[in-house]
Amino acid sequence: MSAAHTSSRHVVVVGGGISGLAAALRLLEGGVRVTLLEASGRVGGKLHAGEIAGMPVDLGAESVLARRPEAVGLARAVGLGDRLQPPAATAMLWTRGGLRPLPQGHMMGVPGDPAALAASGVFSAEGLARIARDAELPPTEVGEDVAIGTHVAERMGREVVDRLVEPLLGGVYAGDAYRISMRAAVPQLFEAVRTHRTLTEAVQALQARAASAPQQAGPVFQGIEGGIGQLPLAAADAVRAAGGGIRTGTPVRSLARGADGWSVTTDAGVLAADAVVLAAPAPTAAALLADASPAASAELAAVEYASMALVTMAFRRSDVEGLLQGSGFLVPPVDGRTIKASTFSSNKWRWNAEADPGLFVLRTSIGRFGDEDDLSREDADLVSLSLKDLGEAVGLAAAPVDSRVTRWDRGLPQYPVGHLGRVTRIRAHVSRLPGLRVCGAAYDGVGIPACISSGQQAAGEVLATLTARDEGGE
Repeated sequence: MSAAHTSSRHVVVVGGGISGLAAALRLLEGGVRVTLLEASGRVGGKLHAGEIAGMPVDLGAESVLARRPEAVGLARAVGLGDRLQPPAATAMLWTRGGLRPLPQGHMMGVPGDPAALAASGVFSAEGLARIARDAELPPTEVGEDVAIGTHVAERMGREVVDRLVEPLLGGVYAGDAYRISMRAAVPQLFEAVRTHRTLTEAVQALQARAASAPQQAGPVFQGIEGGIGQLPLAAADAVRAAGGGIRTGTPVRSLARGADGWSVTTDAGVLAADAVVLAAPAPTAAALLADASPAASAELAAVEYASMALVTMAFRRSDVEGLLQGSGFLVPPVDGRTIKASTFSSNKWRWNAEADPGLFVLRTSIGRFGDEDDLSREDADLVSLSLKDLGEAVGLAAAPVDSRVTRWDRGLPQYPVGHLGRVTRIRAHVSRLPGLRVCGAAYDGVGIPACISSGQQAAGEVLATLTARDEGGE
């Protein structure tokens, strides 16, 4: 698309998370005028750069999947390419009363080599025997969709779900494996189980394919020096440098479709827009589309969200020396602990360790879908509960020199069975609204690359709409 066709066009992006920022950059590349409106006082959404004890830390997402190109590509495009950094060390599982190595050879917790699980100490003899039975069972039909926990439990038993799949999936979705859609969360596995006799064979086929793919070279995950929270800040700078406007602290109160475009109402006034990219969470999108598309609004309102809290703490390194090994640990919910995971940030990220060699930063996560009672506690209580679990897990007895609790209320959209059908219906309803598209974590994946892709796709569709309109096609 040439700027000549669209230089007079104005697009409003509602939402300043990474999806909205990616959409704004794509729109600016297409030659339109862009105004991004963010309700909160900062851009970035769940990507949040902060400080503790004077050290930079991530108070939200801390890494990106590097096997997809979108996030690494955006980081390079906004000048952060030389600050990309792979994580160090390895994660453990805190289960059955001790820290145990995270078993290898799995895909999101689903084993591809059952024999490799025995040495981990994570599974009982009965659990290992049940996993091996997958090879003997007749094929299982999965239909149009199935919960990943349900299918894995049917093939390999509940123990592998409870001890391995749940903590790994929980780290991504803060969800319940027995509800999470395999088709939505692990689509390549869903397709594989439809064409292979056993679940083990399906995982092995995917692993073999991945091993032979040239794009699989290099680290699986990447961080950014100073924190992943630097990515939206750099993206926002790039938006401004390209002539785009960003207004934080500016919630959108209503959207209205007119004869010539859209009216976007804020407390500061009404903006006229030729098109709108709605990059807000599902509840906000539902409210804003209530008049323009009641059907889309109803579907969006039904999207469920999980809440969680991150407890970030800084310790004197001398107080924790020798206690904190590896990059941290995951905690199976079946073990009944308060924390669901702990990341030893100063072991995992070189930039964190170098920021202040005399301090050690770690964080814990609390809360998941259906298990949010602890989130009603005060911040100090969440710190105390985290310290109690850390004491039992690694023998940590020291008090932190600083702590910070970050709460993500209704922060993570859930992908239950049927989620993709809901997304299809939402987009079908929205497609009937000329010049409006939706994007974000509620649709095509909660990971950062998926959110960036979602924003770029929505922007591309809006640009195509504007081109057709300018050429007399609409």
